[in-house]
Amino acid sequence: MPELSDISDAFIRAEIEEFVERPEEIEMMINLFADASPALQEVAAALIDGDDTKVDEQTKALLADGVTALEVMDGGLIAGMALVGIKFRENFIFVPEVLACARAMKAGMAHIDPILSASGIEPVGKVLMGTVKGDLHDIGKNLVIMMLRGSGFEVIDLGVDVSPDDFIEAIGDHKPSVVGMSALLTTTMPNMGKTIDAFIDEGVRDKVKVMLGGAPVNQEFADDMGADGYGKDAMAAVTLAKDLIGVGASA
Repeated sequence: MPELSDISDAFIRAEIEEFVERPEEIEMMINLFADASPALQEVAAALIDGDDTKVDEQTKALLADGVTALEVMDGGLIAGMALVGIKFRENFIFVPEVLACARAMKAGMAHIDPILSASGIEPVGKVLMGTVKGDLHDIGKNLVIMMLRGSGFEVIDLGVDVSPDDFIEAIGDHKPSVVGMSALLTTTMPNMGKTIDAFIDEGVRDKVKVMLGGAPVNQEFADDMGADGYGKDAMAAVTLAKDLIGVGASA
């Protein structure tokens, strides 16, 4: 089993030691980074630091050196953003820092997306995402969307303040496998359950898997609302989406 000392980048080691507290997540982070080359770890470190210029330059250089787009994406960008997601969830960083990291990931993906598109790789699955009615918060949702797209999903983003009818209409239009709902306010959390009830009333509940997320949401609440799963952070949401459509870690 890899250990923290197997990660060559001192910045990433320090970030894991300082900000990742749950044993299972420490193990996950070590596994993510230990197999990555020092150059990929540098990309991840620049992303965690919110340095979009450095991510842009390093991604371009690695691709020019023959590193595959998938390797750069998985070992650099997604691994780095997974740590960002944990820091955001635990309130170690806030919206401005997350936005800087998101810009950094977009800078890297700008070089990777055209390569993946040209390769003709089929999407892993299709996910419909939205923040529920009455809630205008989208940072966490957007982080999940970025991670889902980086992991091979096609994502339709309905934005914020999405009514049950808007979700239902989009299910009909886009035929997703998974619907993800986000809420940051305790006052809007019940709208997740109301939306799922609307799915049942309209006969579409059996056509999709439903996952919930957001700072005040937990597994018990998701179960009570009748959802199929709960993602505690962006990386967990990606894993859950894969599990819900039956592709698992092999995707």
